[in-house]
Amino acid sequence: MAALEKNHDYHMVEPSPWPFVMSVAVFVMMIGAIAWMQDWTPWVFFIGLAGVLYTMYAWWSDVVREANNGVDHTPVVQMHHRYGMMLFIASEVMLFVAFFWAYFDGFFRFDDIEQYARVAATGGHWPPSGVEVFDPFHLPLFNTLILLTSGTTVTWAHHALLENDRQGLRWGLALTVALGVLFSFVQALEYSHAGFSFTGNMYGSTFVAATGLHGFHVLVGTIFLAVCLIRAERGDFTPERHLGFEFAAWYWHFVDVVWLFLFASIYVWGAWGVALSH
Repeated sequence: MAALEKNHDYHMVEPSPWPFVMSVAVFVMMIGAIAWMQDWTPWVFFIGLAGVLYTMYAWWSDVVREANNGVDHTPVVQMHHRYGMMLFIASEVMLFVAFFWAYFDGFFRFDDIEQYARVAATGGHWPPSGVEVFDPFHLPLFNTLILLTSGTTVTWAHHALLENDRQGLRWGLALTVALGVLFSFVQALEYSHAGFSFTGNMYGSTFVAATGLHGFHVLVGTIFLAVCLIRAERGDFTPERHLGFEFAAWYWHFVDVVWLFLFASIYVWGAWGVALSH
């Protein structure tokens, strides 16, 4: 037994069914998505989605228990978790770069062949003819202020946790979650008043791809922070151990920075000197 005793700083994960269950659930969800797109039935997709959500809950509950037992998440393990989160955010950056590239490919002209194709698709200028873009200093500016404020509140919550101020932690997280929900509501309101179609033209497709992808990340980040709020109420986080909350704050700041690029390039620069939709 002494030979089997742990004498290292690494966390050897116990056998778990969740990776296999998740792969099956994702497979069912993707098959269901294809079936739904082919006008068959949406129920297969929702069955797979339910399996994915349940597996996420069960799997992450195991991770939370590992984090709270005071044994598995040693300083070395925490350091490697941080490296993993950094790499994840770096991969997210490259994902957004691809969507920005698609938008700017329509904005700029590179050679005669591409210019000819672009003229045929856009009427010779960007945004295409007949497209009334959003006024950047109306709802988009309001959403920018919401996200910047939410970055402040999540930082407040983080500093409160480091000072062991439980009340400040709760208020900071609650306000951040509320601001995330408000941002999503305002973006849905903005979409409902768009002066252009999201399909059938290059501008609408690239616009909704970039801003919609960001909106999905805001939704995920809001859920992430809401879970942190629940865990804070349970007393899971301490000034010394709070990786879950730290990663949620990193993710939220990443979402903030991406929005600033979206606002500056797509909303402000893309609307320069063209017809605005009020």
